[in-house]
Amino acid sequence: MPSLHARLQDDLKSALKAGEKTKTDVLRFLLAQIHNREIEKRSQGKDLPLTEEEVLEVLSKEAKKRKEAIGLFKKGNRRDLVQKEETEIVIVSNYLPEELPRETIEKEVEEIIASGQVQKDFGSVMKEAMKKMKGRVESRMVSEIIKEKLGSSGE
Repeated sequence: MPSLHARLQDDLKSALKAGEKTKTDVLRFLLAQIHNREIEKRSQGKDLPLTEEEVLEVLSKEAKKRKEAIGLFKKGNRRDLVQKEETEIVIVSNYLPEELPRETIEKEVEEIIASGQVQKDFGSVMKEAMKKMKGRVESRMVSEIIKEKLGSSGE
């Protein structure tokens, strides 16, 4: 199975041949962001290509930016821009792993708390949960669940 980066490049070629302007623009932007991350990594003295996890991180960050933009555009009553961002999210989401359902996240959080490997405070549990489920969850939902599980003592 090709790497995610290679898949993005192959899909860009296909989108160019098919004349899919929006998909081409989004894929070019994503590849540029990945390239920027590689340059950033090199400037820190690490000359390795990005790992799959790092590429996923870049894609997750871009999906999150678009979700935030949708909220702002809705407030500004800019339906045209909302549609553009929604279309782009669909394209970016094709490369992200499927998000975990709430029940699975709750179970993971309960296991982390019950394991006794972390302190039973919000920060420790959140850090461990995000490490364990990275790229497959929204931090906002994880935060909500942890607060529920820890009760008022976690705030």
